Amino acid sequence: MDNILVIGIAGGSGSGKTTLTKKLIEKFGDNITVLSHDNYYKRHDELTYEQRAQLNYDEPEALDTSLMVYQLDQLRHGQAIDCPLYDFTQHNRSNETIRINPERVILVEGIMIFASEELRNLMDIRIFVDTDADIRLCRRIKRDVTKRGRSLESVIAQYKATVKPMHEKHVEPSKKYADLVVPEGGKNEVALDMIEGRIRRHLEG
Repeated sequence: MDNILVIGIAGGSGSGKTTLTKKLIEKFGDNITVLSHDNYYKRHDELTYEQRAQLNYDEPEALDTSLMVYQLDQLRHGQAIDCPLYDFTQHNRSNETIRINPERVILVEGIMIFASEELRNLMDIRIFVDTDADIRLCRRIKRDVTKRGRSLESVIAQYKATVKPMHEKHVEPSKKYADLVVPEGGKNEVALDMIEGRIRRHLEG
């Protein structure tokens, strides 16, 4: 719909997508709805915790992107959704959902959101946050150990086995679909000012 602006924010794990998103929320508050691809990881109740821990979560097939497409389209048409929630400590989708209401600006955030043509076609602006691999790894280790209850060994093992190769296969190539590539995400004040200006013009229009 013309009165809703959809902005996609993609980039590798630990690139700074969340920092950029938080700064935009701080600036525009209640005018923004955030939809995170992370909440759409598929449910695997049929597997044990140990089996779920061995799955490849860094490929497009790990996510229920078709559900996200459907719910984003609902938001674009002014309808509230019941968004799934994912529990990273259990490697499984939670039984709870969160009610999300559409606002004038919808931020769609995720590692592989540009890998899906159907999903990226619902976005008015596509932003790719581009950050050095070493920095992304350090940030991922800190996040997964402190916030997701992971061991250092498991984080590094997962990075080597799936995160790095899947980034090179799926995430990095999707950068070509971006309208704007932002080095260092929310720390890039010049890019942040440009994005804020675009959102402000939309809200004032």
